[in-house]
Amino acid sequence: MSNIALPLRVATTTGEAITVPASVDVSVDLRDASARGIHMSRLYLQLQHAFASETVTPAGLRRVLQVLIDTQDGLSTRARLVLRYEHLLLRQALASEHAGWKRYPVEIDAALIDGHLRLGLRFAVEYSSTCPASAALSRQLNADRFAEDFADARPLSSAIHEWLASERGLAATPHAQRSRADVRVVLRPAFDEVPLLPLVDAVEAALGTPVQTAVKREDEQAFAELNAANLMFCEDAARRVAAALADDARVERYDVRVAHFESLHPHDAVARVSGIARS
Repeated sequence: MSNIALPLRVATTTGEAITVPASVDVSVDLRDASARGIHMSRLYLQLQHAFASETVTPAGLRRVLQVLIDTQDGLSTRARLVLRYEHLLLRQALASEHAGWKRYPVEIDAALIDGHLRLGLRFAVEYSSTCPASAALSRQLNADRFAEDFADARPLSSAIHEWLASERGLAATPHAQRSRADVRVVLRPAFDEVPLLPLVDAVEAALGTPVQTAVKREDEQAFAELNAANLMFCEDAARRVAAALADDARVERYDVRVAHFESLHPHDAVARVSGIARS
């Protein structure tokens, strides 16, 4: 069954639990090749209250999956759950005292196979990307304009022209293109929690330019400075995220797709990377 509406208890940044609406898929195998169906109502009724009173954890997912298998009276040996919801995180502004809520689409994919829990986590992070080539072209034009406007000034140091054309000559860049990193990880089963919050923080820190919520002038200026300090093509962004995930002890495998929604072209620039964590 797919798209079952359920309440889900998830942890907040403060450690408290809140209830969010979720869409859930559930499936079990049929070990008997002659069997024509499963006990669907039993699965549905078990799920109605499975996650309403306790926070989603790997141990809780294993327990629910085993109950789902047991409801089938020997017809099944495997079960799988896919839980989809939007997680709200309160994010602090870069410079001011303000904060605002940001939503992250999340998918938890849990399967119990021969007594072993397989746990996957998907989430998406939005960030800003400034093209390094575009920034270099902009700096060059600024340097050339400076040389043109002050051509009659003597003496005019060539070092000024060179400095303006260098990366040091552009301390900040205006609003750049919104971009998105879609992350999927296979988690190691040895941990007590689903590590959504630390993984989101790690990915946003690696990218350096997560989109902001509450913004005053000082926050916008700080964001412009971050964009200039983190010029990146889509492949640069993919490598940054991969490096952060590869060093995380909770991650077994990762798959990352980044998309830069270009302001120059009517199409997107996309990069993808996958690998096995080194931990």
